[in-house]
Amino acid sequence: MLFFLPMTNVAAAAGNTGIETYDVLYAVALFYAGYVSFFSLERRFYNYLATKEYFIIITIVQILTSYICYSTDEVAILFIVRFIQGMAFTMTVNLSLSLIYSRLRSSRARVIGYSIFFGMLVAMIPFNNFATAELVDSFNFNFLYKCAMFSYLPSLLFIYLFMNNVRLDVKFPLYQLDWASFFLYAIALCLFGYIMVYGQQYYWFEDPRIFWSVVSIVLLVLFFILRQWKTKRPYFNLEAFKYRNFWFGAAIILIFYICRFAMMINTGYFQAVLKLDPIHVGYITLINIAGIVVGVILSAVFVLQQRPIRLLWIYGFSLLFIYYSWMIFLYTTQANENNFYIPLFLQGLGVGLLMTPSIIFMVASVPERLSVTSAGMCLLMRCSGFYISLGLMNYFELFSKSKHFNTFLSHTVANNPISQQISERNSTMLISHGMSDTMAQKAADKLTVTAVNAQNYIRYAIDYYEIIALMIVVTILFVGLFPYINRTILTLTKKQPSPF
Repeated sequence: MLFFLPMTNVAAAAGNTGIETYDVLYAVALFYAGYVSFFSLERRFYNYLATKEYFIIITIVQILTSYICYSTDEVAILFIVRFIQGMAFTMTVNLSLSLIYSRLRSSRARVIGYSIFFGMLVAMIPFNNFATAELVDSFNFNFLYKCAMFSYLPSLLFIYLFMNNVRLDVKFPLYQLDWASFFLYAIALCLFGYIMVYGQQYYWFEDPRIFWSVVSIVLLVLFFILRQWKTKRPYFNLEAFKYRNFWFGAAIILIFYICRFAMMINTGYFQAVLKLDPIHVGYITLINIAGIVVGVILSAVFVLQQRPIRLLWIYGFSLLFIYYSWMIFLYTTQANENNFYIPLFLQGLGVGLLMTPSIIFMVASVPERLSVTSAGMCLLMRCSGFYISLGLMNYFELFSKSKHFNTFLSHTVANNPISQQISERNSTMLISHGMSDTMAQKAADKLTVTAVNAQNYIRYAIDYYEIIALMIVVTILFVGLFPYINRTILTLTKKQPSPF
């Protein structure tokens, strides 16, 4: 839940700390950067420390970082700590799932395990909205970090009292750690997230911060690739990029994650246009979680039956296309919430169908000795999809809203009879409730601006969803025209890494 915790209520998170909404999104992006960049290096610590002591260290780090997030008002400290939380999250996931997967003997059990893990992962944002809504409504936002801090204490106690001090692998000394590759990779990811979050706000390349960030990313990536060629133990084995299905799987995951995070626009519509409170929105998103659960179960059945992966992708993306196309016609200034139940269920169903098979396809598309590299690239594609979706939404939000606001404003003028009627009706209504003539006119103008902003958000949402729907159509055609992808057998062996 710590992963996307600031996004459960961006306005509350920004207001409580005194930062901008862009800073809240960047705090999530930094968590993702720490999670992704530390993946390969973390496996050396995992092989060095015993399971019990490693768990204790990780849990203490998470408690301390949660306390700092709870108590700090400095955005720079928050950014640093969120990155460290992402690194600790990598350690937690790696160790926990290795313990689980070491006991899953059959391929069937491993597929089900993958499905459960990724089902939990894709359901986390709607679940966070549901679980934290009443807490944010009753306390300030930082109270969530306090809850996270205390929720770790029972785990720490149980680990200390009941866990055996065993090792899952042979102890491997901590020498020749590739810190250079880690820093190159981490800085490049942080800069990429910075560009996607703040780029539109700073007018992209017109601002030197964005320009030099892009130049730095290019140089860092070049140095990183050169280092992988020369080093004896590379962070990523570049041989994995020779496999065609590896590239195909990476593209599918990237597109899928861009489509997945477009769901945030729908949550914003519920709050900004329909004026639903976060608690109400949280209950509505339970429909989406139900769809995810059903989709994950169906995808696991498909994989176990070794059905063609191409069909599963076509089914999943088709459901997402239906959702985004349907929502275009449902976006109005007034609507009943029950109109959105079926679309939200279909969106969850499509996400559940796509997530697990896509990850398994990419891991299975390379030999077992390259599976760690493949798992790391899965993480990178998911992270890149999240970053790109933030950049696209920021761009469309400012560009589309500006375009439509000027269009609406040109029609909402004093000599427009319809505009005059609406303003007079609002003013008369306010006067009848006891407001003075002067204040009633000002309030009526404010209501007009609010109505324009609502229409503005609707037009922005429609424009963005049209682009996403078009991208899904292209993806479905691309998948349908290349049948060779069915040659990859979706099987999981014990030597392959735990699901990331």
